[in-house]
Amino acid sequence: MIDNKKEQERAELHRTIWSIANDLRGSVDGWDFKNYVLVMLFYRYISENLTNYINAGEHEAGDADFDYAKLSDEVAEDAREDMVNTKGFFILPSQLFCNVLSKADTDENLNETIESIFRSIESSAQGCESEDDFKGLFDDFDVNSNKLGGTVAKRNERLVKLMNGVASMQLGDYQENTIDAFGDAYEYLMGMYASGAGKSGGEYFTPQEVSELLTRLATAGKTEVNKVYDPACGSGSLLLKAAKVLGKDGVRQGFYGQEINITTYNLCRINMFLHDIDYDKFNIAHEDTLIEPQHWDDEPFEVIVSNPPYSIKWEGDANPLLINDPRFSPAGVLAPKSKADLAFVMHSLSWLANNGVASIVCFPGVMYRGGAEQKIRKYLIDNNFIDCIIQLPDNLFYGTSIATCIMVLKKNKSENSTLFIDASKECVKVTNNNKLTEENITKIVSTFMKRTDSEYFCRLVSNNEIAENDYNLSVSTYVEQEDTREVIDISVLNADIAEIVKNIDSLRMAINDIISEIEVKNV
Repeated sequence: MIDNKKEQERAELHRTIWSIANDLRGSVDGWDFKNYVLVMLFYRYISENLTNYINAGEHEAGDADFDYAKLSDEVAEDAREDMVNTKGFFILPSQLFCNVLSKADTDENLNETIESIFRSIESSAQGCESEDDFKGLFDDFDVNSNKLGGTVAKRNERLVKLMNGVASMQLGDYQENTIDAFGDAYEYLMGMYASGAGKSGGEYFTPQEVSELLTRLATAGKTEVNKVYDPACGSGSLLLKAAKVLGKDGVRQGFYGQEINITTYNLCRINMFLHDIDYDKFNIAHEDTLIEPQHWDDEPFEVIVSNPPYSIKWEGDANPLLINDPRFSPAGVLAPKSKADLAFVMHSLSWLANNGVASIVCFPGVMYRGGAEQKIRKYLIDNNFIDCIIQLPDNLFYGTSIATCIMVLKKNKSENSTLFIDASKECVKVTNNNKLTEENITKIVSTFMKRTDSEYFCRLVSNNEIAENDYNLSVSTYVEQEDTREVIDISVLNADIAEIVKNIDSLRMAINDIISEIEVKNV
């Protein structure tokens, strides 16, 4: 059963985004449009976030009529140092989204105004602890791009439409909203343009329901953890789902992630701020995780959640240093150069805490292919690191219809066996995609925690049996599919056929008699 309030909020948000898309149609393609909308949404959010924070303090101090947005820039400067230390950034009243919007229609230099404000927000963090979190944050928002229009007037006209559209989004209280407003906007935009640059660029956003499942698997039985990590964090949806499931205070030492795509890396940092994760509680890095991991000083992690890119190319054994890398060397072999999937698995296992859990979305081929991948699976099973394999339904993700799997890793298991769950039917169809409901997620997580056999759905398999099957980890190898075909009683069927033949013979004789009578009359 789908939450009606959540769906109503989602539908309203989608209508607004679609309206903005129509206003900008023909000038900005999907991939760039997504960035423009989300950065403007972020600008609105941090403006309101800072204003509400300052106003709340003044109201508590007794000044009920105080409004930071109406303050002069000169007076507001007194709050700069405190706000940078607290929030990691500072915005002058004249630079707030609401005040820029109120003059946008008459500002002939709106593009320059916005660019100057964005640079000012970034520079407010220079020399402070939050500098790396804000550096280059607005780089993908090019106010002078011809994609917005061939003239300054055209660009500004579209910037006004963009600001009005973002201002019209009914987002309410960000913290109380039952949908992840930013994440849902990102997901919807990815869906709108899945056939464009997003899909061809290999950007597969993790739907919120899949994020929920991954996170609940990795946090099952826990109320708090030390750190959450995603080695291919994209826009940060998985990291933020941990904050939702456990609560921000339930993640004691913060959120860590690495992302190779610079645009998505910027969006991830924006996403952290948008969800009110303080700058000192997250560390998002930009590099190739497999070749240049950035969090050696921060591992191990108690929770690792990830949806790494499927079967991408990497250096593999072309780089002689990698076979000696402590993340990969224990398996004695590297993942194939054309398929980096298990390299991400080995990386996650290496950085997993002894009491931790990693839940990773995997391309199904890694479960049964031979060669180096089989050797890595052998290492994982022989050392009892795989806790569970879950077969998911197909068509869950934007950009691909593949039926993916989830691999759950643990380092200190009490039993030498692996649980296999066939959740391929656990979904409902929504438009052209399948979707996990709350009931589906709860059933899968409950089964994961109980670890008892259930016919046609799950089976706890000894690792010896897996070894006998050449370390094949396909769920279908161990969980029998229910035969839903109708059972036919052959004796009954034969009797029915005999009766039909008898009736046909009688009918044929009757027809012959009628024809004979007609022929006699016509003689």
